[in-house]
Amino acid sequence: MEDKTPIISFKDADIVNGEATVIYGLDMDVYPGDFVYIVGKVGTGKTSIIRTIIAENPLSKGSGMACGYNLVGIRDKDIPYLRRRMGVVFQDFQLLMDRSVEENLLFVLRATGWKSEEDMRKRMTAVLEAVGMELKAHKMPHQLSGGEQQRIAIARSLLNDPQVIIADEPTGNLDNETADGIMKLLTGINRDKGTAIVMVTHNRQIFEKYPGRVMVCKEETCCEQKADEAIDLELTI
Repeated sequence: MEDKTPIISFKDADIVNGEATVIYGLDMDVYPGDFVYIVGKVGTGKTSIIRTIIAENPLSKGSGMACGYNLVGIRDKDIPYLRRRMGVVFQDFQLLMDRSVEENLLFVLRATGWKSEEDMRKRMTAVLEAVGMELKAHKMPHQLSGGEQQRIAIARSLLNDPQVIIADEPTGNLDNETADGIMKLLTGINRDKGTAIVMVTHNRQIFEKYPGRVMVCKEETCCEQKADEAIDLELTI
């Protein structure tokens, strides 16, 4: 197998939530094209790892790199540039409810340095087509179903052609059928574009049906396990 540089790498890193350390000695590498699940019960530090990757939580012990940026002591002015190299998808969509789908996406493009109106509209159309929502550009978020809103959130995460999509419980607020559609979309992006995916979930049915690498958080640690072993763990709420 060819030698690849990881997009995300932690070595002996302590992950914090506020003042408390929730995971000790994290070792994790995410490579181009990987699909990595971070699983475990509620409160085991899954989301704290995500927040550390996007430089929302500080990293003060061990080492951590994400998309070419050193997470130890990262400067505030560098954090927006780090986040432009990754797409982030949240459980609660986090769309701007006072503007249309089109304006949600254009807002992100303008905020991340795009200048040409023509180029922005071409990119917006491309990502909406990628998630099957090209006919919904003029809709307001409240006019869309939960699954449609999450598809728009995924389209938003693709705008700057990220190296990795960070997805924090992206199916958590969706029914099983809708969640299945979102997983097919994410796995398709991973397969067809080679975009790495790091996904937090406590739903074992998801990583059983859509295989990937599995990092299990428990007892203040997070270690990679074989998927079939992880499926046997008590992970769900």
